[in-house]
Amino acid sequence: MIFMLDTHMILWAAQDSNRLSMRARSLLSEPTHGFMFSAAVIWEVSVKTQRGEPDFDVDPRLLRRGLLANGYTELAITTEHTLALLDLPDIHRDPFDRIQVAQARVEGLVLFTNDDVLATYGSPVELV
Repeated sequence: MIFMLDTHMILWAAQDSNRLSMRARSLLSEPTHGFMFSAAVIWEVSVKTQRGEPDFDVDPRLLRRGLLANGYTELAITTEHTLALLDLPDIHRDPFDRIQVAQARVEGLVLFTNDDVLATYGSPVELV
């Protein structure tokens, strides 16, 4: 099965952070699972790194390169994804998170997150 990881999950997986839950670690280590990341992840990291936000102290170029080298697939943002935003309830205000939910819906992917608010969208978002 192929899963999509939200920005914080991507950052924590890349850094092998202890902030990942045991369930997340188990899912990430399952050899039959594939993982995707949205282009919005690299966009968000780029923006927030430039702002000096402490949770985003990473070079987005190296992050992308490392994800691709470790078998993650990059998911581009399409107009179909942006139009799917119209169908999302106004639960979460962050545009980076919202586009990832829309992409997961359009592509039929489960989006893993640790964000309680994001998880209130329900399927396809899963709190891990």
